[in-house]
Amino acid sequence: MAEAYPKIVEPRSPESLPQGQPEKTPPHAPTAKAKPRRRKGRVFLLAGLLAILGIGGWYGWKTYNAAGVTQAVVTEAVARGDIENSVTASGLLSPIRDVDVGAQVSGQLKSLKVDVGDMVTQGQLIAEIDSASIETQIEIADAELANLDAQMTDKKAQVVLAAANLTRQRSLVAGNSAAQSALDEAVAALATAEANVAALEAQVRKQQATLKDARISLGYTKIYAPLAGTIVEVVAKEGQTLNANQSAPTIVTVADLDTMTVEAEVSEADIGKLSIGMEAYFTLLGQPGERYAGTLRQIKPTPSTENNVVLYYALFDVPNPDRHLMMNMTAQVFFVQSRATEVLTIPVAALRLREGGKRSEVAVVSGDGGQEVRTVESGIRNRVRVEIRSGLSEGDKVVVGSGTDGRASNAQRATTRTRGGPPPMF
Repeated sequence: MAEAYPKIVEPRSPESLPQGQPEKTPPHAPTAKAKPRRRKGRVFLLAGLLAILGIGGWYGWKTYNAAGVTQAVVTEAVARGDIENSVTASGLLSPIRDVDVGAQVSGQLKSLKVDVGDMVTQGQLIAEIDSASIETQIEIADAELANLDAQMTDKKAQVVLAAANLTRQRSLVAGNSAAQSALDEAVAALATAEANVAALEAQVRKQQATLKDARISLGYTKIYAPLAGTIVEVVAKEGQTLNANQSAPTIVTVADLDTMTVEAEVSEADIGKLSIGMEAYFTLLGQPGERYAGTLRQIKPTPSTENNVVLYYALFDVPNPDRHLMMNMTAQVFFVQSRATEVLTIPVAALRLREGGKRSEVAVVSGDGGQEVRTVESGIRNRVRVEIRSGLSEGDKVVVGSGTDGRASNAQRATTRTRGGPPPMF
């Protein structure tokens, strides 16, 4: 089957046409003016669409701006309340006193009479060490001392004999009945006897000291509480052999939990702001609303350095009669530099410093809705609020910030959250 190809009609010259017949244009032949008209129609259509989109976007932006992006100011009324300026630090709780009770003699731990958490009084028996070996040493020392006492009797008798012989020799020599050499020998014998007594007396004192030491060691086999407190740790077990030749092995740890010490780590930038006797308090992670107050009693002169950060230790004590405070609790500590009660306060963000901080200003909303700038005298200041001593009255509305409605609302909520007292640190 032959393929159908479009028939190409070639234009004929006027000479080839019969006379009297006009030239006919083929029905499908393209005209020269068709393309330009079609392009112009597309351009007009595209321009119309762009104009519609531009007008719609402008109208939407204008409507949104008028409805939700209007400028607003954040204001807060001047309120009366308490304010304080403090140095914050982190610290740990520890007993005011704790003692590691150890063994001073070697031997087997015969009995342990306390356990962790037990309350003990000063002088209460805590543990016993097997004393059989030390009792044997006492018997040996006692027997040796008895032997020395017997020797002392003999030596003193020899002294008496030598003294009598010397007296007799002197009489004989005086009557020319004995030679001088016999007298000299009698003098030497008396001196020797007295020296033997002195040496034996020294041995007796040494043996008495040995016996005394053995009896003291026997006393060390019974271990008593050195202070009243709580058993916070038990290290040794019954039946364990303790070796006290090189160091005293710890058996239990006794701590006085009636008073706790807070050891706060203060940075070197803040340590100069502290002074002995200043007020301090702390809060705990599990009790954020509870404050425990004390007085700074010591600043340790030797700091610790961690990751090139220098920290000093500030200590103060708090009573713990109910035992709610426990060892190694983490405390957020506040050292109070200054404090005022029932004073006018505003947010720090509302205060503007002028002339290098010598003059303070705030913007106040007037009765007609406008703003006026007032010069004020500020007092105690912390990171959140500042005391106003003059220039404002309670109830005046001060400008804290400005922005769109959305940002103003967020700023207002943030200002409300930070009102009153130091911010929570946990």
